[in-house]
Amino acid sequence: MSDSIRAIVAEEQDGKIKGRLKTISSAELANEDVLIDVAYSTVNYKDGLAVTGKGKICRRTPLVCGIDLSGTVRESRDPTWKIGDRVLVNGYGLSEDQGGGYAQQQRVKPEFLVHVPDSLSLYDTMAIGTAGYTAMLSVNAVLDHGVKPEHGPVVVSGAAGGVGSVSIMLLKQLGYQVAAVTGRPELGDYLKSIGASEIVDRTELARDAKPLEKDRWAAGIDSVGATTLATILAQTKSEGLVAACGLAGGVGLPSTVMPFIIRGVTLRGIDSVQCAMARRVRAWADLGRLLDTKALAQVSVTEPLSRVPELAEEILAGKIRGRVVIDVNA
Repeated sequence: MSDSIRAIVAEEQDGKIKGRLKTISSAELANEDVLIDVAYSTVNYKDGLAVTGKGKICRRTPLVCGIDLSGTVRESRDPTWKIGDRVLVNGYGLSEDQGGGYAQQQRVKPEFLVHVPDSLSLYDTMAIGTAGYTAMLSVNAVLDHGVKPEHGPVVVSGAAGGVGSVSIMLLKQLGYQVAAVTGRPELGDYLKSIGASEIVDRTELARDAKPLEKDRWAAGIDSVGATTLATILAQTKSEGLVAACGLAGGVGLPSTVMPFIIRGVTLRGIDSVQCAMARRVRAWADLGRLLDTKALAQVSVTEPLSRVPELAEEILAGKIRGRVVIDVNA
């Protein structure tokens, strides 16, 4: 590869930050110990906020966007990583204060890297991406809490999005009944095809909830927040768990202590960015073991690097279904 690489770079103009396709020199990358030939990245909600500048994600500029990447090691000054190793990076400040995955090459800190499981391709890892990895962290929180399929259904909000879609696939594989919450009724057949047993209209949950409501869910995985999360908490069964992993509906939480002190419900925050390496490695190993990659391919589309700014707008507008993989070399 030449010294010139294509990248989506966030720059500040007229007081606004926006990501644009540029050609830069590889010498402009940070002086970190591992150089990766990037193969794929992906588009997450957080990427949408970063590239459009609608969220305060990029803490410095100019900065290569993209919170995920997969590829092979091209150079390494760290003995842990060898040339040709298949690696991935999620989070750890990529697209915040570290150069991200929307580039044909990237230099990263060696402690950020995870070996790609043998059962997954580089493409598979980005079809999963931070969204799918966050889904696995959330499902593991449900499992570790002791919630079993016979305890009742698991409700998944934002079901047609990346976190929701992969959560449904994983829960179905593990034998759970899944209630998929969506504001797009036309996607009901899609959601059932990936494992949902019930479709719940978003308006049933995106409302002001009573402190406690009829108990419906053994557990929940919520990527929406705000009133949706509050209603899920009010409807969760005794000793259930709700994993909160997103804020697509807002950062507020208009709830009360009642679900916690009357039903013993646990609200578990999921931090995919600075997650401990042991949990991170476990999650990727579990994804490699549980996910049907053929089914994953059916909910994924591939787009070129040049389309990232347009896709960033689309994901914020709720127009993307499933997963979008970015081929940074296309």
